[in-house]
Amino acid sequence: MRHTRLASCALFLFALTGCLTAMAFPSETSTKHVAPNHFPLKFKRHDFRAYCYNTIGCEVIYADNNFTRLRSGDVVSPPPPSADYREKWGFASYGGIPNFPRPAHVRWKSMDGVPHEADVDIGAIFKDELVRYSVANEEIREGAFPGPGPATDPSIFLEVNDRTINVFTKAFIPTKKEQIPGNKYSDSREDLILAWTRTY
Repeated sequence: MRHTRLASCALFLFALTGCLTAMAFPSETSTKHVAPNHFPLKFKRHDFRAYCYNTIGCEVIYADNNFTRLRSGDVVSPPPPSADYREKWGFASYGGIPNFPRPAHVRWKSMDGVPHEADVDIGAIFKDELVRYSVANEEIREGAFPGPGPATDPSIFLEVNDRTINVFTKAFIPTKKEQIPGNKYSDSREDLILAWTRTY
């Protein structure tokens, strides 16, 4: 009789443990809910960086920061190092600037020695606060940008090259597919997009 009770208890505990195990560790085939992306993608903060090429004494002041303090005075900024130099920019290094400070103030000399001064209104260029990217919405990975809040902090670049000022933007966009087939780390795009340009 005692053996029967022990056997019954053991069977009960085994059944209970099995149930708990099944509850605690659901099968890998269980359905996972992924929140849909919320379009359009918008931003409330941005990162910034300035570059000077073919200039003399280039100075860019934005968000109360001098981004070219090593280029001011009579320092000559050389031409771009290569034809694909913008592909090596990466992302902007000064982060978390709330939209939008006063216009960027730019002061420089072109290579012919002529002085220039300009105010570049970043807030006016990006007044819609839309993230610029070249990926089709249906190609963006599900759940990358859920909810109605800000999607991401894009990079904004101000480039001074001789007499021309260019403003570019770049954002990290996760994609459903590999951008380089066979490379599992290539499931994203970071395209540099020209947003504004002017020659002085």
